[in-house]
Amino acid sequence: MVKINGAKQDADGCTVAKWLAEAGYDSRAVAVEYNDVILPKEDYGSTVLRNGDVVEIVCFMGGGCGCRKDG
Repeated sequence: MVKINGAKQDADGCTVAKWLAEAGYDSRAVAVEYNDVILPKEDYGSTVLRNGDVVEIVCFMGGGCGCRKDG
């Protein structure tokens, strides 16, 4: 299991980019902390999540817009 924003997720083997898309996040509007290091956006597609990883997703807010595509 991967801990994402404090919740255990079955995301082992998924890239950060794929997980963000499947979870409905707009990758242009988030910052990702991966195992205590800010992950460069260009690495989202090549960073594979593994059991025990800890990920925090921070959304940028402005003008009432959210970072999720559905909200």
